[in-house]
Amino acid sequence: MTTTSTGQATGPGLLLAERVEALLARLTLPEKVAQLCSAWEDVEPAGPEVAPGMNLLGRVGDLDETARHGLGQLTRPYGTVARPAIEHARMLAARQEQVMAQNRHGIPAMAHDECLTGFTAFGATIYPTSLGMAATFDPALIGRVGAAIGADMAEAGVHQGLAPVVDVIRDYRWGRCEETFGEDPYLVGEMAEAYVRGLQGAGVYATVKHFAGYSASMGGRNHAPARVGPRELWDVLLPPFERLVAAGVESVMNSYAEIDGEAPAASRWLLTSLLRDRWGFEGTVVSDYWSIPFLVSAHQVAADLPGAGVLALRAGMDVELPDQRGFGRPLVEAVERGELDEAEVDRAVRRVLRHKIALGLCDPGWDPRPPALRAGHLDLDKPENRRVAHAVAQGAAVLLSNDGALPLPATGRIALIGPCADDVRTMFGCYSFPNHVLSGRPELGIGVEALSLREALAAELPGVSWEYAQGCPVRDDDRSGFPAAVAACRGRTSSCWWWGTSPACSASARRARAATWRTCGCPACRSTWSRPCSPPARRPC
Repeated sequence: MTTTSTGQATGPGLLLAERVEALLARLTLPEKVAQLCSAWEDVEPAGPEVAPGMNLLGRVGDLDETARHGLGQLTRPYGTVARPAIEHARMLAARQEQVMAQNRHGIPAMAHDECLTGFTAFGATIYPTSLGMAATFDPALIGRVGAAIGADMAEAGVHQGLAPVVDVIRDYRWGRCEETFGEDPYLVGEMAEAYVRGLQGAGVYATVKHFAGYSASMGGRNHAPARVGPRELWDVLLPPFERLVAAGVESVMNSYAEIDGEAPAASRWLLTSLLRDRWGFEGTVVSDYWSIPFLVSAHQVAADLPGAGVLALRAGMDVELPDQRGFGRPLVEAVERGELDEAEVDRAVRRVLRHKIALGLCDPGWDPRPPALRAGHLDLDKPENRRVAHAVAQGAAVLLSNDGALPLPATGRIALIGPCADDVRTMFGCYSFPNHVLSGRPELGIGVEALSLREALAAELPGVSWEYAQGCPVRDDDRSGFPAAVAACRGRTSSCWWWGTSPACSASARRARAATWRTCGCPACRSTWSRPCSPPARRPC
């Protein structure tokens, strides 16, 4: 199916800026605001919580309502539930057709998905974590990673990827360390720029995050305030973002963690004065998931969701992800009441339309079917991609010392000890599909072919007599397996110990703060997380 989107007035013969202005002039206020909103269609109330709070918050509504005047973005069409990739492509095409049919100008939505350790989709190639990528010290290789991921996403009909993470990490208690490129701002910038150039060179817009100070949260607690001085902010935390803006990154995502008492999602200094006025950023700022509702429930700088939406828009936020709670109808009503100037809406809409037109979504004849669907085949785990992932894994390995234990002998008796040695998921990052979506669904497998260390060693050294003992679980204090582990080592030629953490532990750290929030029944709490209201006054959150 082919569809003419926006007609001759915004045809490809005009300059990009002219096309943006011509289309903007034809939109009503509700149609403009719709371009700043998103919809998450695959949310399963009883399914895995792929984003903290997703099950509690649920869906805003069906696409019939959420895209009644059009839509800015479709949220995670591949990265929410386990389906064959080609089925996701069909569903994405149907949703795009619906979005286009429901708005007068036939404007499609952009589709975004996660892509930190590869395209977060069932059956897609899984790459090492960002820490592993940084350990290669090979920007050219990481550029190939970005290009491979971008090619898969573009083939699948996805237009924006929510990566890379350029938070500089100095506190190793933080539960999201593995998502970062490490502790050095220069190395973070080198790796992130290579990744962005690869991804965007394949036609998918990158999203640099989390702007800014997220990794400096107090006590290593996710979402906690960042207590940083000017020197640490300017010399450590901001340089990778500034570098990526100069390199042409197309989108920026805010941090959750307040800096000096100010929430980034409501910070005009951060999102406008610094990012745009000083650095010259021209792309879109998208909210980290539910950042706008958090202005009510966590930061408590807005009395309600409409107020939060106005605060965020005025600060410089362009698109609300993953759905529409502070934007949408509340923004329309704020303009109608005279509380918000329509010019501030226009400013954000221009940026969104610029992206859509530049990507070709508004060209006459644009086809809502992803390229792979038109071809009838979508392979997200190509042999060449696995070779790139393997090269990164090899380059990421760091040998700190060797007292003669390596290489392992090809014969003999060797003990293999540790809770991670026979659990393949511990080899993948927290944003890989097996860990991010399938962690609570072992019956679905992991979607890709992968060997645990135990299986790989047995295949590599078949002449060795291996004896495996778990020793202990990853996540609790059960030491009952210690005697068996010690016994396995007796009489062995050597012992291999394989331990560490798991993505489940990182997820627990990320969600620890969220777990302390409750709903209290006030109007704000019925639609977002909140601390309990203070009795007996029951003040609104």
